[in-house]
Amino acid sequence: MTISEGEPGGVLEPIIAQQVRRYRAELGYTAAELAARTGLSKAMISRIESATTSCSLTTLQRLADGLGVPVTALFRGTDSDREASFTKSGEGSVSVRSGTQHGHQYRMLGVLKDVPDAIEPTLVTLTDASNVFPLFQHSGTEFLYMLEGRMVYGHGGYEYEMEPGDSLLLDGEAPHGPVELRELPIRFLAIRDR
Repeated sequence: MTISEGEPGGVLEPIIAQQVRRYRAELGYTAAELAARTGLSKAMISRIESATTSCSLTTLQRLADGLGVPVTALFRGTDSDREASFTKSGEGSVSVRSGTQHGHQYRMLGVLKDVPDAIEPTLVTLTDASNVFPLFQHSGTEFLYMLEGRMVYGHGGYEYEMEPGDSLLLDGEAPHGPVELRELPIRFLAIRDR
């Protein structure tokens, strides 16, 4: 049984063609073997793999079944243009926050502007210019990972002595922040959801 297809014209055809060729090659199938497994003609397989035809939904399902993959696997790569943020060591924008006035440095390690719920990774540095300051409160969660130094970090009614390798995951609604700086300089990674 041969299924007729439409004329190509979109961005999906080359992506589907690439995925079908890749999966067929991984399985070691010839075009004729894939045609036999899907009920499509060898000529149709050739047109799909050369992106000279548009597949119907039925054809996509047959291809996926014949290749043993979910239909969505045939579309991998269609949404590859996604935002990313790369920051070289020692770089990253310095941001001003309420702790800045107390000698704390906040270096943003990455920002995704078009992703509404993206995390905010920040390298926080506390030096002898830093003072202990009032605690913070914000919505969401925050994760801290100590890299250097020692400090006592308060969260709600609890205090945690933190040293390199220690981590703390906290609910930002409770008052939190450094309450005692024990060994300077202190550097920690703070990852907060927006």
